[in-house]
Amino acid sequence: MFSPDRPIYRQIRDLIVDRILAAGDGAILPSVRALAADAGVNPLTVAKAYQDLQLSGLVKARKGVGLFVADGAAGNLLAAERDAFFTEEWPRLKVRINRLGLTPTDLFADA
Repeated sequence: MFSPDRPIYRQIRDLIVDRILAAGDGAILPSVRALAADAGVNPLTVAKAYQDLQLSGLVKARKGVGLFVADGAAGNLLAAERDAFFTEEWPRLKVRINRLGLTPTDLFADA
């Protein structure tokens, strides 16, 4: 499930970010233990991912209640993910598309 080329806590962080984008602001997030059990990793690894997100202001902990998506987090993440796509992923994809001689019709034929 996890790639050996990136730290597992970063990959767990990415899973949580996907949940934030899907669920939106104010949504409750899985507990550290629940997410660790689902992912098959040490709870300390999940705790580190959540701590990173809390320090970024994307996740808020409510004592005795749980972890929640912070207000504005989904919008901020979406903007950051779009920026990362256009600056990191799209240039590589564009090169590969050109190398393969693909056209927009080819790319969207099954859409």
